[in-house]
Amino acid sequence: MKQLFLSFVLVFAICISASANSWPAWRGDVLGSGKSDASGLPTEWDKEKNVVWRAELPEPGNSTPVVFGDRIFVTQPDSSTKSRNLFCFDRKSGDLIWEKGLVYEKEERSHRTNHFCSASPAVEEGRVVVSFGSAGLVCYDHDGNELWKRDLGAIDHTWGNSSSPVLIDDLVIHYHGPSKNAVLYGIDKATGETVWKWDEPVWKPAERTDGFRERPAEGVIGTFSTPILVDTGERRELIMSFPLEMKAFDPATGEVLWTAGGLNPLVYTSPVYDDGVVVAMGGYYGNSIGVKVGGNGDVTETHRLWQEVRHNGGIGSGVAKDGKLYYQNSGGVVYCDDMKTGKTIWKDRLPGAGKSWGSFILVGDLIYSLSQAGDTVIFKANPEKFEVVGQADLREETNSSIAVAGRDLYIRTHEALWCIRKQD
Repeated sequence: MKQLFLSFVLVFAICISASANSWPAWRGDVLGSGKSDASGLPTEWDKEKNVVWRAELPEPGNSTPVVFGDRIFVTQPDSSTKSRNLFCFDRKSGDLIWEKGLVYEKEERSHRTNHFCSASPAVEEGRVVVSFGSAGLVCYDHDGNELWKRDLGAIDHTWGNSSSPVLIDDLVIHYHGPSKNAVLYGIDKATGETVWKWDEPVWKPAERTDGFRERPAEGVIGTFSTPILVDTGERRELIMSFPLEMKAFDPATGEVLWTAGGLNPLVYTSPVYDDGVVVAMGGYYGNSIGVKVGGNGDVTETHRLWQEVRHNGGIGSGVAKDGKLYYQNSGGVVYCDDMKTGKTIWKDRLPGAGKSWGSFILVGDLIYSLSQAGDTVIFKANPEKFEVVGQADLREETNSSIAVAGRDLYIRTHEALWCIRKQD
């Protein structure tokens, strides 16, 4: 056990040290922190200023690019051919190196603004894993050769899906949902075979305990969260937000370690962790909870530190620094909350367009917030006050989040993939 723990610490340290020059997953690392060790990033740009290159994309998509070595990987739908694709771009030039994907002829429901291929890839040395929703889970090498493919069945939800795969040790952790047959998988990343799986229970109206009135629309039930990996010092916990509750699993076996109740039936964001506390938020003014990690069984009474009903959350995930959680609601209001109490320290309105589906990123003490209109506000992670230090605008719509690698920011809009760098 000690050897396994030390091995994880070494791997985790490598991931952290490499984060300055890579962005291998949707939120940058297995912790889903949205943080980067990069430096020298720009705080202002437009369609020409500080633009290194711009690569056209065929149609809108919501996923965030991932970066590894000299390559960038982006998922991309093509409605004309009913295909779901993975694009590989050259990091230096923005040239498209290859594209591979699957054709899915069957009808699949989704929200009109949640385009197919909303999940981001996960990449490491030698492989990139991508979820194409109902079309399947596929692993390619960095040259686009298919290593394995899994058909996990159809996902049927009125608002589609967007949970991204996560690479942990020898496994691909993948949530195949939301749907009545949703499953959290641990899949062998070398072979594509199932190592473990956890079948999500079908939510029943009688189980509602959150104070919300009953509504018949199925769209108010489901999770679009991506799991995160937390090191408690004693063990590792794979933590994910589900309807009504947050759960922690043993990442190696899929065993449920603990469950904390108090969320509402609809969840968009991923959990955010800092200093022994993980916060989960329901979508569109749903419930939020703060939980101390490390418990066993039902920890609602023993480890749940707080619950806020009808809270401020939106679609994008926040970032944590020094025990404070910074996030925004769907209307462009940014909040700074204390993670251990759930109390709001300050709130303010973001300048510019404001409304966003994207998640915050944290670089040093600066937070980058990308709006749906394509403008970015950069402000300090300051628990004392809201302090803007820069603004930028690409004037192209987007539902994506920013990726960071080296001295570059990568922004995926509905029209193009952008590389932004401060010009000396």
